[in-house]
Amino acid sequence: MFISEVFTLTSESFDSHLIFMQAAIEEARKAEAIREVPIGAVIVRGNEIIGRGHNVRETARDPLAHAELIAIKQASEHLDAWRLLDCRLYVTLEPCPMCAGAIVQSRISQVIFGTPDPKAGCAGTLMNLLQEDRFNHRVEVISGVMQEECSTMLTQFFRKLRGKV
Repeated sequence: MFISEVFTLTSESFDSHLIFMQAAIEEARKAEAIREVPIGAVIVRGNEIIGRGHNVRETARDPLAHAELIAIKQASEHLDAWRLLDCRLYVTLEPCPMCAGAIVQSRISQVIFGTPDPKAGCAGTLMNLLQEDRFNHRVEVISGVMQEECSTMLTQFFRKLRGKV
């Protein structure tokens, strides 16, 4: 598991990361159930989930209907604020450039993701927009939480889609 240089996991925080990543996986399963790419996200403030989302791009015919953006919108509505400063985002797949930009703009404090995205990952794989020094906000990043489960879910989905199962 890659851990951001500025953040150290304690056993207590690791347990909570597992609990909240499991909630993100449950969201991804909702996407999978409607034949969407299984990506899920939750936003947590303290120990409360205040935003949930899963991928619905195909269903909604909306290129903006990513799990992270849906969760950010819901969390902002819950707090009646656009700044999500003391919030953590758990997401099953590394954020893309669009979602990374929204994360920075919404001032989320920390992103915890399951598996890297070699084609669009902007939290360290292709580039790291979340910790870009030229932006006015930087986000702590933890990757690899429940990576095998998150990766397997995506791999199996695409194998089924291509008829290779």
